[in-house]
Amino acid sequence: MTAGTLPLIRTAVLADQPRVDAIRLGVTENRLSDPSKVSTAEVDWYRDKAIFLVSEEGGDVVAFACANHQTGLVWALFVDPAHEGRGHGAALLDALLERLAGAGHRQAWLTTGAGTRAERFYRHRGWRDMGRQFDGQIAFIKTLPRA
Repeated sequence: MTAGTLPLIRTAVLADQPRVDAIRLGVTENRLSDPSKVSTAEVDWYRDKAIFLVSEEGGDVVAFACANHQTGLVWALFVDPAHEGRGHGAALLDALLERLAGAGHRQAWLTTGAGTRAERFYRHRGWRDMGRQFDGQIAFIKTLPRA
């Protein structure tokens, strides 16, 4: 991707799943310690019923994000480590928030690990720290503009 070029964001399809899985298992922070905790049915629900987006570079999926259109939860946002810092995460997050606002949500929420680049990313983008959960994750909320 060249400087100033926006990532290509599109809705995920079933054929993207092997690449999505590789990205999720290949990240260096907020690693999924037990892949069995994320069921195929859960992933399928996000793709088929909720908001599941991918970001492409050079025709390849390099990042993905999911949000629950019913609750306003940003469930996942992951970028292939080889493609970090190129705007994929920001573009995906903006697209998710736009869709959540379009679904009538006034705010979005998510959790992420404390002391991570993800924590800094969300803080930098105006998310508000609502405190720690029992598992030590930070809960964040973000007020959304009216659609």
